[in-house]
Amino acid sequence: MTQLTGAERVRADAAERGLDVEIIERPAARSLEEAAELMGISPGDIVKSLVVKRSDDTYLFALVPGGRKISWPKLRALVGVNKLQLPDASLALAATGYERGTITPLGSTNSWPVFVDETIAGRRVSMGAGEHGRSLFVEADALIAAFDATVADLSDPE
Repeated sequence: MTQLTGAERVRADAAERGLDVEIIERPAARSLEEAAELMGISPGDIVKSLVVKRSDDTYLFALVPGGRKISWPKLRALVGVNKLQLPDASLALAATGYERGTITPLGSTNSWPVFVDETIAGRRVSMGAGEHGRSLFVEADALIAAFDATVADLSDPE
């Protein structure tokens, strides 16, 4: 069986979920601000898909818009645990099948629960598309519905 590329995995998962995504190619960016400028959107419209490790070696996705960061106390309270951490790059790759900077819940090699910061609801957002040099655009509300994601206040300004 042929190994699908990251973007192919994203497209296949989106299609299976009935989720409309647009994947674009874009030049490499050195920062969130530069990526936003290249795509003609605001930094807050770029959603970071962060893979978060629980103490029992399971994971979750935390989707947080540009200009904001995970609020660890809020996320721990929401998940009901007292310890969460960002894993190193090799663990994130093993948990999702994606390298840092390309991570998305779509097409992840494992179906981890998805937690979405409430500030992205109702917006069209951009996020990782499974491989470097590509971004995907999706309606946040459709993404939330496709994953039955938990929407809550889980971030603070950067």
